[in-house]
Amino acid sequence: MTLHVVPSFSRIGEENAFAVLARATELQRQGKDIINLGIGQPDFPTPDHIVEAAVKALRDGHHGYTPANGILPLREAVAADLHKRFSVTVSPDEVMIVPGGKVTMFMAILMFGEPGAEILYPDPGFPIYRSMIEFTGATPIPVPIREENGFAFSAEETLSLITPKTRLLIVNSPANPTGGVTPKAEVDKLVAGLARFPDVAVMSDEIYDQMLYDGERHVCLLSYPEIRDRLILLNGWSKTYAMTGWRLGFSVWPKPLYENARKLAVNSHSCVNAAAQWAGLAALTGPQDAVSMMLAEFDRRRKAVVSGLNALPGVSCAVPKGAFYAFPNVSKTGWKAKTLASALLEDAGVATIGGPDFGVHGEGYIRLSYANSLPNIERALERMGEFLNRASPG
Repeated sequence: MTLHVVPSFSRIGEENAFAVLARATELQRQGKDIINLGIGQPDFPTPDHIVEAAVKALRDGHHGYTPANGILPLREAVAADLHKRFSVTVSPDEVMIVPGGKVTMFMAILMFGEPGAEILYPDPGFPIYRSMIEFTGATPIPVPIREENGFAFSAEETLSLITPKTRLLIVNSPANPTGGVTPKAEVDKLVAGLARFPDVAVMSDEIYDQMLYDGERHVCLLSYPEIRDRLILLNGWSKTYAMTGWRLGFSVWPKPLYENARKLAVNSHSCVNAAAQWAGLAALTGPQDAVSMMLAEFDRRRKAVVSGLNALPGVSCAVPKGAFYAFPNVSKTGWKAKTLASALLEDAGVATIGGPDFGVHGEGYIRLSYANSLPNIERALERMGEFLNRASPG
C-alpha cells in the first residue's frame, strides 16, 4: 500500500528545542543529571489569581464552545491593555484570540505564501517562520540578524531584500533566539521605507514585549498608523504570565484580513477553550506584581549568564536586551555550533540549542535560555567551562 501524502509535507520542519527537550528528558530517565537551558518557557508557576479564574470559569459552567474569534470580554481587555501600554486604539473586532502564538504565524503565512511568492523572515529567528514558509511553497528570504548590529534588524538591509515577489515581511523584537531589541530609530526607518512597498504585508511578532532590560522600551508596530492597514500583530500570554501550557495567544488584524483569519479558526481549531480565555482575562485585568517579580529575576539571571559565558574559553556573549535568551558566540572554541550543543548535553549534562537550528546565520552561536533557577544556571556554566577546558572540538 502506498499512501500519497501531498509533497508540501516533505518541506515542513520543526522546532528543535522540543527535540532537545525530549532527549534531555530521556537522559534524565536514565538517571543523568541534566540542566535544561534549552527550552524557552518561564520556570515560574502561573500566578494564583489566573489559575483561580480558570477554576471559577469551570465551576460557573463555561464548558462549551465560544465564538471562533474569542469571548468579547477578553477581546475588549486586549484592546484596553494595548491602549494603556502603547496609547494605540484597537477595536475588539480587530482582535483574534488563538491557541498560542504559532497559530498567528500559521494563518499569516498561509494567507500570503504560495509558489512564486517571497516571504522575508529574521535569521537567526524562530524556526517555525521558515518551516511554514517552505510548507506553503513560497520562497523564504532570510533577513540577516547580526551580532555587530546588537542583534537588531537593519532597516536598510531589510528593505533592500524586498522585490516585486515579496508578499510578507516578518519582524521580531524583542527577539528569539538572540535577545536582541531593535531601537525605535531603526523601526522608524523601516516603516518609512515600507511606503515604497505598499503591497507588502507585515507580521510583527511581539510575544516578548514586556521582557525588556536596561531601560529599553518596547516599540509596538501598532503605533504606526501608516502601516495599520497591512499589519498583523502577534502576541499572547505564554511568556509574560508563565502560561506556556495554557495555549493562549492573541493577534490584531487589519480589517481586510480579519475575516480570513476567523474562517481559518473555524476550519482548524473552532475556538480557544473557554476556561483559558477567562484566565487570560484575569491576567490582563488583575495584579501585575508577578510579572514584575519574574522580570526582576530574569534580569538577575541575565547578568549572571552574560558574565559567566564571557569567562568561558573561546566564548563571547553580547548583552541581550530582551526576552530570556543569551546567544553566545562560540566560533573561537573550534567547535561547530550544533556539535557543541549536542556534546554539552550528552557529556556535560547541559541542554542548549545550536544556532543553526534558528537559521543559516546561526552558525557559530548557541542559544541558552535563562528561564531556569540561578543555582542551576551557575552549575551549568561551571560544567560548560570544565567541558571546554578538557574536550577537543568534535
